[in-house]
Amino acid sequence: MTRTSRRSYTNPVYGGYFADPFVLEYGGMYYAYGTGGVQPDGRVVEVLQSPNLVDWTSLGGALEPLSLDQKLDYWAPEVAHSGDRFYMYYSAGVGDKGHALRVASATQPQGPFWDMGLVLTPDEPFAIDPSPFRDDDGQWYLFYAKDFLDGERVGTALVVDRLRSMTRLEGSPRTVLRASADWQIYQRQRPMYGGVHDWHTLEGPFVVKRGGRYYCFFSGGNWQEASYGVSYAVADHPLGPWLEPHPGAPAVLKTLPGTVIGPGHNSVVRGPGGQDYLVYHAWDPAKTARRMCIDRLLWTPEGPRTDGPSFTPQPAPGEER
Repeated sequence: MTRTSRRSYTNPVYGGYFADPFVLEYGGMYYAYGTGGVQPDGRVVEVLQSPNLVDWTSLGGALEPLSLDQKLDYWAPEVAHSGDRFYMYYSAGVGDKGHALRVASATQPQGPFWDMGLVLTPDEPFAIDPSPFRDDDGQWYLFYAKDFLDGERVGTALVVDRLRSMTRLEGSPRTVLRASADWQIYQRQRPMYGGVHDWHTLEGPFVVKRGGRYYCFFSGGNWQEASYGVSYAVADHPLGPWLEPHPGAPAVLKTLPGTVIGPGHNSVVRGPGGQDYLVYHAWDPAKTARRMCIDRLLWTPEGPRTDGPSFTPQPAPGEER
């Protein structure tokens, strides 16, 4: 009898710079969108395509830039499919200043996406990491991160708002989660908004519904610290209330000092075999670039878990058994 060898992969699954990865499954293919610079075709937001989550091909830039004259940064794109159009939610700003949420649309997942001329968060001085979520009843929500200057733990934290349409928020954001532990400190005594604060950071929200409950994954802390990683909150409705079951440390992914640095900003997608995968970025030990990684996401009685961040060969999606 001949034994058939199983395919495997080793992180990262894409060798180029690819931060804040979001993966959309559509038409039997996977499309990944990430934070990055201007592409050779003059567009921003590189888009990759794969049949299996492992073998990725770059399709170039997905988003037409807002202005060729203004050097903006385009962060953390995520794409929703509704009707006959695709909607890309992202933030635009300069460096870590003045980011606002925007939306662009296209007729195909690879783009080109054209900004619709709308600022979704006109009253927020800083809003990043928009993540659209469609509930079972068809209602869309947008989760994102914004700054809070009140309370014991000042900093960036998570909110959710209803989408009245794919291009308009209700305008009544509700708090999903505020910082609750020291591992979520980004920088002590950070000058911000004319004051000095021990600044906390929760960012990169991503929501899935499993087993009748809603799980909001998020990244916390400072990627340069060993305590940085991915954890989650859980709720019975997208608007909450949300509970962080394991506040003391990241429950899903955590930095492996000297091996995998700053694993974070994840999305979740079903692999070819129906198994959930966590898609995230991580730095190499030399901190040269953030690159896209994947690890199988396990649903246990204690909550979602991974064996990652992995850095050795793993069974390829579809060949987990």
